Amino acid sequence: MLRGSDKTRNNLFAERMMWFQYIFVGALFLFIIYLFCIQVLDLRHFRVKAKNQRRASSFVMRGDIYDRNGIKLATDTVYYDIFARKEDFVHTPEELARILAPILKISQFDLTEKLKQNIEMISLKKNVDRHTRDEIAKLNLREIPMDKKSIRTYPQGTLASHVLGYYNFDADVASGVELTAKDKLESVSKTSNFEMTPKGKVIYNITTDPIAATKPVKGKDVTLTIDAAVQHICEKALMKAIEKFKAPRGAVIVMNPKNGEILAYAVYPYFDPNNFKSASSFQIKNWTLTDVFPPGSTFKTITVASAMELGKINKYTKVNDTGKIKIGWWTIKNYDYARHPNPGMIDLVYLFEHSSNVGSILIAQMMSKYEFYGMLKKFGFGEKTGIDLPGESVGLLKSPSRWDTSDHASMSYGYGSSVTAIQMVSAVSALANNGIRVTPHVIKYSPEEEAVKIKRTQVMSPEHAKIVTELLMESVNRGKSAIKSDSFNIAAKTGTSIKPKENGSGYTNKLYTSVVGYMPATDPQVLIYVIVDSAQGGEIWGNTVAAPIFKEISTQIAHILNLKPDKI
Repeated sequence: MLRGSDKTRNNLFAERMMWFQYIFVGALFLFIIYLFCIQVLDLRHFRVKAKNQRRASSFVMRGDIYDRNGIKLATDTVYYDIFARKEDFVHTPEELARILAPILKISQFDLTEKLKQNIEMISLKKNVDRHTRDEIAKLNLREIPMDKKSIRTYPQGTLASHVLGYYNFDADVASGVELTAKDKLESVSKTSNFEMTPKGKVIYNITTDPIAATKPVKGKDVTLTIDAAVQHICEKALMKAIEKFKAPRGAVIVMNPKNGEILAYAVYPYFDPNNFKSASSFQIKNWTLTDVFPPGSTFKTITVASAMELGKINKYTKVNDTGKIKIGWWTIKNYDYARHPNPGMIDLVYLFEHSSNVGSILIAQMMSKYEFYGMLKKFGFGEKTGIDLPGESVGLLKSPSRWDTSDHASMSYGYGSSVTAIQMVSAVSALANNGIRVTPHVIKYSPEEEAVKIKRTQVMSPEHAKIVTELLMESVNRGKSAIKSDSFNIAAKTGTSIKPKENGSGYTNKLYTSVVGYMPATDPQVLIYVIVDSAQGGEIWGNTVAAPIFKEISTQIAHILNLKPDKI
């Protein structure tokens, strides 16, 4: 017989159990209502959510890159990565290896070892072609999934490598045009969505477009101003000189001065963008945009043009060339002082022909440092040209307030400032284009794009540009330059400058040799700039190293572009 306290305790326990039952039944009832809502009343929401989890987009490929004549320079190639999914194995590793080894061209033993790995997804082989993928697909092996991917390939190998740059899909890293035209190359107007199973199979229903589900979507193509034929002869001629003179670097840039279109842009050392990962930073860097150097005597064209535009000289001007001149603590001599110690009164043709340092200094001194600086800025020095390639430097041009007499003098013959190769091309192109400097570019633009991207700057009057062109032309025709042509008048100037040390303090014993010129001089169609860094062996001058390259290239370009001779 229960005592009173035990009876009370039992009643309390029974009451609590009853409430637990009520709560459990209530929760179960609410859960049933919830299931009813999501499976009946709110079915559409969860159906959409499930579809979104299965949704996939069309495979997107980058657009192709072509030269101006339609030759393909860069394209996307589809490859496949082959895997084995452990949980789906219906064959033994030995059986799969025996089937797949001949197709994948992997030894049966190695493939068996791979397939025995205790991991969920086993990578068997990467970057196989479409044919190999199709051979495997015919076998209907459910345990062998294949991932499609795109790899950027460059059919012409190293040709124009520094213009094209490279593209790394995995890291989304690019250089060259691959970087500057990235938005266009990846621009797609419409992508198709469809559903896929967790194993990558397309779920076809009445709304699925079977073509869109399997056909990749492609970005817009880009056409360059580069002419592959001209690019080839430039790279070949440059390489021949590099090997002859054992030079570490060199470049050739060919541009139409009238519209700024670059026809060739050869930068040595070359690299293969198909295998850019194995190239060094020294090979990949487009040093003609990033690195600065003293331009040497090619800069005398700018000195004379500046003084001409400012009205300090005219085509008949003569100066007294004493062969050497003292500026501050320094005595500056002409390069041929030993042979021509005192040329006397010289005209401007003689100045260009004999590359007179003294004559250039005397003309620079006719301009105030502020006047000279103002003209140099008009020619584009001390700022970017705006070329559509990444990494361009502004060069080095000191403010005139910091010039001393030595700076003013050395500026005249190419030592007071440091420039990039593309700055020299842009500046001299104004002489060839009636005094108008056009933004250099490697991408062919539509008229609408060109209006935004291409700038035209009036540097000097057409009359003065024509006079300087005539002076340069006559200096080549009158002299013994290797540039001289029997068929074309060429307006050009060679240059040689001592290479500064990398830390900027002092000079090395190496030289930059260069030449810049345009043809036909009476109606310029192409401007050619050649520069070779640190040539070795024999006499190292612009006329002995760079000029022969210019000669070979200009001769072949005349045939390729069918230029009309202007020499009678």
